[in-house]
Amino acid sequence: MRTLILLLTLATTGANAQSFYLFVGTYTNTGTLPGAPPLDSTGSKGIYVYRFDAATGKAHLLSHTTGVCNPSYLTMAPDGHHLYSVTDSRMVKAGTVSAFDFDRSSGQLRLLNKVWSGGDNPAYISVDATGHWAAVANYTGGTWSLFPILTNGKLDKGAVTIFSGHGVNRDRQEKPHTHSAVFSPDNKYLYIQDLGLDRISIEPFDATTQPDDPGMHTVFYDNPWVPPADSPAEREDSSKLPTFSGVGPRHLTFHPNGKFAYLLEEMGGSVDVYRYDTASGRLDSLQRIAAHPDTAKGPFRSADIHASPDGRFLYTSNRAENTITIFAIDATTGLLKTVGYQSVLGKEPRNFALDPTGSWLLVANQESKAIVVFRVDRKSGLLQPLESRIDVTTPTCLKFTR
Repeated sequence: MRTLILLLTLATTGANAQSFYLFVGTYTNTGTLPGAPPLDSTGSKGIYVYRFDAATGKAHLLSHTTGVCNPSYLTMAPDGHHLYSVTDSRMVKAGTVSAFDFDRSSGQLRLLNKVWSGGDNPAYISVDATGHWAAVANYTGGTWSLFPILTNGKLDKGAVTIFSGHGVNRDRQEKPHTHSAVFSPDNKYLYIQDLGLDRISIEPFDATTQPDDPGMHTVFYDNPWVPPADSPAEREDSSKLPTFSGVGPRHLTFHPNGKFAYLLEEMGGSVDVYRYDTASGRLDSLQRIAAHPDTAKGPFRSADIHASPDGRFLYTSNRAENTITIFAIDATTGLLKTVGYQSVLGKEPRNFALDPTGSWLLVANQESKAIVVFRVDRKSGLLQPLESRIDVTTPTCLKFTR
């Protein structure tokens, strides 16, 4: 009997090890954001929760939210019990950030609270390694915000930093457009990618320090957030890393070994490779490589970037060509070599994700109202699509958690 129980336990453990939660963010309201193209979000419920089987690549719907407006980018806290989302994005009013409690037994999300994001059209959110802080990039507002996370998972009032200036492209870079906020692997720095200013801002980060400490010029606000009449000048002590002019920095990701960083240029259509200096937070440039074929003439609209869990491959999504670009990573130098290009079999691959095993790559084709699942060849990095799709209206963000 004991042997039978042990075998059943091992079998159950093995099954669970190959099963993950998949969260899908969407647009539920096309909004009235000036200059934004129209979207058909009819039928979208908000955030969808699936059980993903890493043995088969199939997903089973567990639940979805209701009444949540445009949860377009998501992140899971390290504890696996709290999900955070930018909300009210793509609207003319100031955006919000929402905190959810996640019931792992039922797969249900429960809204805990919602706070103002500190700017218009929040586009990105991340949580630091301690689970005590959430960073938000407000794209249209050109600001970034830092929120304390309370012990119950709720978001406290935050602090906002306001940038100023413009880039060389007056159509796309007429003002700051902060697009992502990424914590370093060692949790010592926060990197703010600004499409409008062609710049990465490198902020020293201490999870035990309040954001109003000397050297961090921020403006505290209560709900609702209203920009001060006189916006503060940019901080003189903030480290700023300029990128190539007119390339529009969008997303930054780190290699799993923590030694290298990869920046995706939305407008430049290339990947910039950096060596990460843990002592100073400095990013030293190593390489710039195109994320599109030589035949592609632009304008480029690169969207998302991720490294495989084993660190052997890097992937980017290209909305102009509707492809995924596959790079091989040199484990010693961090440099990239192009492996190939894979059609996403849809339109507008705004976001994609690799499952924790690295066996599957899922693409959120926003305008095709579907998520396409690809099997990853672990030796070559190449992708093979499954015939089945996950039908979701306007999918914009995919996140896995164990």
